[in-house]
Amino acid sequence: MNKQGNSKNEDSSNELYKVLPVIKKDVREARGQIVTFDFDSTLSHKIVQDFAKSLMLKGFDVWVLTSRYDELHKHKYKHNPTNEDLYKVTDRIGIDRTKIRFQCMRRKAEYLFGTNVVWHLDDDYVEINEINSQTEIKGIDVTLKGWKKECKSILGIE
Repeated sequence: MNKQGNSKNEDSSNELYKVLPVIKKDVREARGQIVTFDFDSTLSHKIVQDFAKSLMLKGFDVWVLTSRYDELHKHKYKHNPTNEDLYKVTDRIGIDRTKIRFQCMRRKAEYLFGTNVVWHLDDDYVEINEINSQTEIKGIDVTLKGWKKECKSILGIE
C-alpha cells in the first residue's frame, strides 16, 4: 500500500490513463450521429466520396440510402442489373455493406421516418422535399452550391 492507502496495482492503472491517446473533441461528439447519402449522382461523385470518408474519420456513422433495387429485385432494373459499381465505391471508402439500404424504388422518407438520422444528402428534389416535409431529418440537395457547408453546419463542424 502507498501513503494514500491505494495498492501499487491501483497506482499503475492510473498511470495507464496518462499514456492513452486523447480522443479529439469532435470525434467524441460525432459518435452516434448518423448521416445518409444517396448513391447515384451523389456518392457516385468523388467529391462526395471524399466528404463521406472525412466524416467517417471524424467518427460519424455514414450510411447509404439508395432508391436502387436490392439483390432480390435488381433484375427489375434493366439499365443496371447489378450493384457492383455501388459496392466498389462503398468498399473502397470503408462503408460496411450492412449500412447500405436499398429502397427498391420506394420513397426514402418512408425509410427515414422515425430514425435518428441527422441529414440525408441527395440529388433528387422530390426525395429531398418529401424528407423535409414528412420527417424530422434534414434533406440536403447536393446539386446546390453550399451543400457541404450546410452538412457541416448541421453537424457542428467547420
